[in-house]
Amino acid sequence: MQRREFIAGLSTTLVWSAAQAQQSSFPVIGFLQAGSAASTGDYLDAFRDAMRQLGYIEGRNIRLESRFADGAIERLPGLAIEMVRLNPSVIVSGPLPANLAIQKATNTIPIVMGTGADPVGFGLVESLAHPGGNITGIANFAEQLASKQLDIVRELLPRLSSVGVLVNVANPLHVPQWRETKEAADKAGIVSVPFEIHDAEQLDAAFVAFAKAKVDALLVPPDIGFLTNHLRIVELAASARLPAIYFSRWQVTTGGLMAYGPDVVAGYRRAAAYVDRILKGAKPAELPIEQPTQLLLVINLKTAGALGLEIPTQLLARADEVIE
Repeated sequence: MQRREFIAGLSTTLVWSAAQAQQSSFPVIGFLQAGSAASTGDYLDAFRDAMRQLGYIEGRNIRLESRFADGAIERLPGLAIEMVRLNPSVIVSGPLPANLAIQKATNTIPIVMGTGADPVGFGLVESLAHPGGNITGIANFAEQLASKQLDIVRELLPRLSSVGVLVNVANPLHVPQWRETKEAADKAGIVSVPFEIHDAEQLDAAFVAFAKAKVDALLVPPDIGFLTNHLRIVELAASARLPAIYFSRWQVTTGGLMAYGPDVVAGYRRAAAYVDRILKGAKPAELPIEQPTQLLLVINLKTAGALGLEIPTQLLARADEVIE
């Protein structure tokens, strides 16, 4: 009896060891995100699904290693180094802070951006058509969205006279974005009231400042910290009865009023095609960077009702998605 049990146990161990050895030979795909697993879950799901459609199955012919900074940009350099030590075949990263961190960590491992602002301006690539290094993928031109988001808020609130703006001083994107926001607001005769956020503990103080300034609406720019702390921002905006516009569809499906921005989920689906080509021998330097062809307008009618707002018919007609 003991002999049979020993043989059965040995067989199980050998099968497990063989499976482990096989998996260790699979290409490793790194997935580095500045956000949390929850706030970027849709991105990872979209990437996995697209990879499956291309014939890549986790545990069968690839291994996926994920790292999340949970909105703490200062953690990214360490996570990037940790990712590089895994020696992956390709690393998928996003947004801009993660892209910058992984660029500093390696100039040899291929990197595919799932999303990220202005890769040329921030020195990630030489040009969109000819990246020229080890980075390619999807750019989202988030730095150019503020004026368009402001136009949508003005359409919602024709008497808009002032707008509050959250600014994350640790995010390099927010310097050009705040400049664009202020220029657009000044041109429209709207007072822009910035509040610089150093950490999430300051969010309450930001809304106190916006209340004192009597702003009519709030602009929440693309930022991984704001995305990670989104539910708190939604709660504060609701308490202040402050209409807010965001960047990500996810921020509206989880209680935000409106979002206007690129389809980031679609970007991560496209990232899978880049990974496929690189695994088959293509060089990132020769793969042109793509930009979204569509910007999504998403509106949450339940949130609008709670704020006592009636969404103009024309704005509803333009929405790509309306959440009841």
